[in-house]
Amino acid sequence: MTDEVDLTIVVMRFSTDSPELLLPVLSKYVVMSRGHDGCRNIDFSASMTAPGRFVVAQKWESAEAQQKHFDSPAMVEMAEACRGLLRDTPDIDLLVPISAQDLE
Repeated sequence: MTDEVDLTIVVMRFSTDSPELLLPVLSKYVVMSRGHDGCRNIDFSASMTAPGRFVVAQKWESAEAQQKHFDSPAMVEMAEACRGLLRDTPDIDLLVPISAQDLE
C-alpha cells in the first residue's frame, strides 16, 4: 500500500437568477457528497462579484473516486434538480494540483 495520493480537484460554477431555489439544491448535494468514498473536501461558496454565481470546489483522493462520484445518485439528483434554475450550462473543470515542489 502506498502513502501517495493521486489528488483530483473539481470546480463547478453555477449561475442563476433564482438563488433562493438553487441554494438548497447545491447545499444538499455538498452535504451528501462529503461522505462519499474518496472525498477529501468539498467547499461551497457564493461569488461576491457576480450575483447569482455559486462555486462548488471538490478534492478527491483519485480520478477513479471522482469519476465514481460523478456517476453517483447524489450527482444525478443534483443535476436533475438544477433543471430550469440555471442561466446556462454549469462550468465544470477537472484540475490536477501542482505543488511548489513540482516546479523545482
